[in-house]
Amino acid sequence: MKRMSQDELLALPTTISVETAARAIGLGRTRAYQTARRGEFPCKVIRVGAGYRVVTVGLCRLLGVELN
Repeated sequence: MKRMSQDELLALPTTISVETAARAIGLGRTRAYQTARRGEFPCKVIRVGAGYRVVTVGLCRLLGVELN
Protein backbone atom coordinates (compact mmCIF):
# COMPACT_ATOMS: atom_id res chain seq x y z
CA MET A 1 0.00 0.00 0.00
CA LYS A 2 1.43 3.36 -1.04
CA ARG A 3 0.99 6.29 1.33
CA MET A 4 -0.52 9.55 0.12
CA SER A 5 1.59 12.49 -0.92
CA GLN A 6 1.09 15.93 0.63
CA ASP A 7 -0.58 17.11 -2.59
CA GLU A 8 -3.05 14.21 -2.42
CA LEU A 9 -3.84 15.07 1.21
CA LEU A 10 -4.47 18.72 0.38
CA ALA A 11 -6.89 17.72 -2.39
CA LEU A 12 -9.15 15.66 -0.09
CA PRO A 13 -12.74 16.70 0.68
CA THR A 14 -13.89 17.73 4.18
CA THR A 15 -14.51 14.15 5.30
CA ILE A 16 -13.13 10.94 3.88
CA SER A 17 -13.64 7.22 4.21
CA VAL A 18 -11.82 5.19 6.83
CA GLU A 19 -10.03 3.36 4.01
CA THR A 20 -8.69 6.61 2.57
CA ALA A 21 -7.52 7.83 5.97
CA ALA A 22 -5.91 4.47 6.66
CA ARG A 23 -3.95 4.75 3.41
CA ALA A 24 -2.76 8.23 4.40
CA ILE A 25 -1.34 7.02 7.71
CA GLY A 26 -0.16 3.60 6.55
CA LEU A 27 -2.72 1.57 8.46
CA GLY A 28 -4.40 -1.54 7.08
CA ARG A 29 -8.14 -1.48 6.30
CA THR A 30 -9.15 -4.05 8.93
CA ARG A 31 -7.12 -2.41 11.69
CA ALA A 32 -8.48 1.02 10.72
CA TYR A 33 -12.09 -0.14 11.08
CA GLN A 34 -11.31 -1.89 14.36
CA THR A 35 -9.83 1.27 15.84
CA ALA A 36 -12.67 3.43 14.48
CA ARG A 37 -15.29 1.15 16.07
CA ARG A 38 -13.48 1.27 19.41
CA GLY A 39 -13.09 5.06 19.28
CA GLU A 40 -9.31 4.69 19.09
CA PHE A 41 -8.62 6.00 15.59
CA PRO A 42 -5.76 8.53 15.84
CA CYS A 43 -7.90 11.43 14.59
CA LYS A 44 -11.58 12.44 14.68
CA VAL A 45 -14.04 9.94 13.23
CA ILE A 46 -17.76 10.62 12.95
CA ARG A 47 -20.51 8.07 12.57
CA VAL A 48 -22.76 8.61 9.55
CA GLY A 49 -25.57 6.09 9.40
CA ALA A 50 -23.98 2.65 9.46
CA GLY A 51 -20.59 3.98 8.33
CA TYR A 52 -17.72 6.10 9.51
CA ARG A 53 -16.13 9.26 8.09
CA VAL A 54 -12.79 10.74 9.07
CA VAL A 55 -12.52 14.52 9.40
CA THR A 56 -9.79 15.55 6.97
CA VAL A 57 -8.51 18.52 8.96
CA GLY A 58 -7.75 16.22 11.91
CA LEU A 59 -5.96 13.78 9.65
CA CYS A 60 -3.84 16.57 8.18
CA ARG A 61 -2.96 17.83 11.67
CA LEU A 62 -1.97 14.32 12.69
CA LEU A 63 0.36 14.13 9.70
CA GLY A 64 1.73 17.65 10.16
CA VAL A 65 0.24 18.98 6.93
CA GLU A 66 -1.08 22.53 7.06
CA LEU A 67 -4.28 23.35 5.18
CA ASN A 68 -4.61 26.75 3.56
